[in-house]
Amino acid sequence: MSVLPPLPQMYQYKEFDRQFVKLRAAQHRDQLERWQKGQLADEEFRPLRLQNGWYVQRYAPMLRVAVPYGEISSQQLSVLAQIAKDYDQPDAELFAKAQAQQDLLPGKSPRLIKGYGHFTTRQNVQFNWIPLDKSADVMDLLATVDMHGIQTSGNCIRNITTDELAGVAVDEVVDPRPYAEILRQWSTLHPEFAFLPRKFKIAITGATEDRAAIGWHDVGLQLVKNAAGEIGFKVWVGGGMGRTPIIGTLVREFLPWQQIMNYLEAVVRVYNRWGRRDNLYKARIKILVKAEGQRYIDEVEAEFNDVVHKDGGPHTITQAEFDRVAACFVEPPAPASSHAAANSNSEDPAFQRWVHQNVVAHKNPSLRAVTLSFKRLGLAPGDATAEQLEASAQLVAKYSRGEARVTHSQNLVLPWVPENQLFDLWQEAKSLGLASPNIGLLNDMIACPGGDYCALANARAIPVAAAISERYQDLDELDDLGPIDLHISGCINSCGHHHSGHIGILGVDKDGKEWYQVTLGGSDGANLSGTAGAGKVVGPSFSAAEVPGVIEAVLNKYLELRLPSQEAKGRAEHFIETLRRVGQDPFKQVANAARHPEPVLA
Repeated sequence: MSVLPPLPQMYQYKEFDRQFVKLRAAQHRDQLERWQKGQLADEEFRPLRLQNGWYVQRYAPMLRVAVPYGEISSQQLSVLAQIAKDYDQPDAELFAKAQAQQDLLPGKSPRLIKGYGHFTTRQNVQFNWIPLDKSADVMDLLATVDMHGIQTSGNCIRNITTDELAGVAVDEVVDPRPYAEILRQWSTLHPEFAFLPRKFKIAITGATEDRAAIGWHDVGLQLVKNAAGEIGFKVWVGGGMGRTPIIGTLVREFLPWQQIMNYLEAVVRVYNRWGRRDNLYKARIKILVKAEGQRYIDEVEAEFNDVVHKDGGPHTITQAEFDRVAACFVEPPAPASSHAAANSNSEDPAFQRWVHQNVVAHKNPSLRAVTLSFKRLGLAPGDATAEQLEASAQLVAKYSRGEARVTHSQNLVLPWVPENQLFDLWQEAKSLGLASPNIGLLNDMIACPGGDYCALANARAIPVAAAISERYQDLDELDDLGPIDLHISGCINSCGHHHSGHIGILGVDKDGKEWYQVTLGGSDGANLSGTAGAGKVVGPSFSAAEVPGVIEAVLNKYLELRLPSQEAKGRAEHFIETLRRVGQDPFKQVANAARHPEPVLA
C-alpha cells in the first residue's frame, strides 16, 4: 500500500521516520522466525515482542498500537479496519474454547467477538485475537501508514496523551500538539530510560479545562502564559492510579517551554536512580514522590541545574526546531463545499439532541468538533468492528479533512467538521450506530476489557457495563440525570480509571468469585482548581447481580437531593455537585440497602 501525502494538521513522518518503523518491523519478523524455529526461548522472545506492543492475554495475543496524543488519519483508521477484518481472527477451536469457558461463568455477558479493534483510555488501539504467527505481517502493514506498537508496553515512557480537542478548543491557551510531538521524539527509545523501575506516563494540556486528566499521570503538563505573555509549563509529578491513587504534586509553577525536555530529563533521571525496584507495587514514581516529598523536588532541581549548566542543556528546544514541528499542525484548508447552505432539515429534534450532546464549539466559528459514540448495546465500551472502523475512516475523510482523535473516554472525535455539514454527518453516523447522543452521560462509560480478555483481571468489566447500559437507555432519563462519569476496572491496575469516576466500579476477587467495590466522588479534574481526586468506597463489595441496583439506588437518591435549577446555576445541580454538597453518607446508606438479602435457611 502506498503512503498518501501527509495531512497538513498532523505530524509528517520523514524518510528517516518511515525507514526506522520499517526496520523495526523487519527486526520483529526475524525475532519471530527465530522463536518459531526454537532458536529463541519463550523468556528471550517475551521482552522483544513486548517492546513492539505484543502481549499474551487470557486467550490469545493482544496487540497495542500506538496513537501518539490520540491523533489518527482516515488512512490509518482504514488500515486498522483491515487488520481487524483480516488478522483479528483466532483459530476456530481456540475461539470456541474461549466462548465455552465464558458461558460457564455466572451472570449475563455479551458474547466474545472477533474482528474488531478497541479504543483505550490511553488513546491507543488494541486488538485481542491476532495470532502471534501473523504479528510480523501486521507490523509490516502498520508501517505502511506510519504506525507501530513501540513503547506501548514495558518500563519506559509510554504513549504521550493530550486533550482530544487540542488545536481546536475554544478555551485553549496554547496548542499542546507540537510539544507532545517533540516529547514523543525525545522519549522514543531513550537509552537511559528504556528500563525504568516501572512504566511512565505523561499527559499534556494547553487549555483551561483539563480534558487530559494531567493530575493522574506520572508527569502532568499544563501550557500557560505568564504576565509577560511568555509561554511555559506548570509541571505536576507523581500522580497515578492503581493500588495507591495519588494526585500529582505541583513542582513548577512556570518552566520556560524551551527547557521542558531538560527538566523532564531531570525528573525521570532522579526517578530512575531512586525508584523502588524491589517491589512491583511500590515502583511507580508516585511512591517515590510521596515518600521523599521536598527532598525529591530538591534533587530534581539540582539535576536540572546540572543538565542546563554543566551539560549545556543538550535538550533545549530551539525556535527553529519548534517551528519545524509546529508547521505540521496548521489548520487544514477548507474544502470548496464548506460555503454551501445549511441543511434545511436541521430542526429535527433528534438531530438537535445530538448536536447538544455530541458537538462542541471550535476555534474556527464555521467549524465544529463532533464525537462519534462507541458506546452501544451488544459491544463493550470502546469496541469498534472492522466495518465500523472502515466506515469511521470514510466519515473522517469526508467530513473532518482526513483527521480524527481517539479520546481518553474511548470514543472518536472528528475535529474539523463544517457546521453546515453536521446534519449530513449525523445521518450517516446514525445509520452506522455511531450517533448515540450520550457523550458525557451515564452510559458513555469507560470500561477496560476486564476478565473477558485480560489475564490480570480479577473480574469481568464488560457484563457489568452492559447491565447498567441496558438499564439506562431512555434518552430523556439520561438527559435528566445529566453529566455523570461512570468508570469500570476489572482489577486494581485501574485501566478503566475507576478511581476518577464520579461513580467507580472495581472488580475484586473473593474466594475465587467476582465481586465489585463501588466508589463515589472521584474526578478526572474537570478544571485545574484542585477538584481531581479519587472516589471513596461506599461499603463492602457487591455481587455482579447487585451492581445495577446499587447504581440505580444511588442515582435515585441524587434525584431526591439535588437542587433544582432555580436554586443552582440556572440548571439542575449535577450529580458530582450534589455529592460534594451533601457528602457520602446518604448515598452509602441507599447503596448498602440495595444489597440482596441473605437467603433464609430452612
